[in-house]
Amino acid sequence: MKVTVILAHPNQKSFNSAIAATACRELRSLGHEIRFHDLYQEHFDPVVPLAELESDAVLGEQLDSYCREIAESEGIVLVHPNWWGQPPALLKGWVDRVLRPGIAYRFLEADSGEGIPVGLLKAHTAVVFNTSNTPREREMAVFGDPLQRLWETCILEFCGVRNVVRRMFGVMVTSTPVQRGQWLDEVRQILHASFPRR
Repeated sequence: MKVTVILAHPNQKSFNSAIAATACRELRSLGHEIRFHDLYQEHFDPVVPLAELESDAVLGEQLDSYCREIAESEGIVLVHPNWWGQPPALLKGWVDRVLRPGIAYRFLEADSGEGIPVGLLKAHTAVVFNTSNTPREREMAVFGDPLQRLWETCILEFCGVRNVVRRMFGVMVTSTPVQRGQWLDEVRQILHASFPRR
């Protein structure tokens, strides 16, 4: 299975980076073909230029490669921190530029763009790993977990990915090395369940 792993965290020594590295190792051990992108290290440009909004836009080589890869992927893993109830702007820009009409979704033939989308992605499963410094009880009671709705309904299901698994790890700032090790074990377990050995 071809699995794309996307990391969006500026610190290569962060727990997000540890999650992504663990994910890549675990998926390879299960026999999957991994396509890994650290968006910060790759200096991905999140800004959508006007010319890209056209349906027949000519994409640059880098963007064309990202689009082709996500269209071919049979699984997706996204790793990022919870910043203001959202992914980092860099990852939001990746969504804006890569999950394009014609690549990730289209609208029904008789529709003028305001109606029902048809998801085009091959991936049946996506796993989203997040980190947070907000206790889960507060996240749910005060904020309502906006990342769940964003990834599951607004983005991934919209693009045709029906099985979305998400796990938020926290509170990071008070976590211990032992706890982080247990969380990485959980990452492995989730990936085993989501992307079984082929």
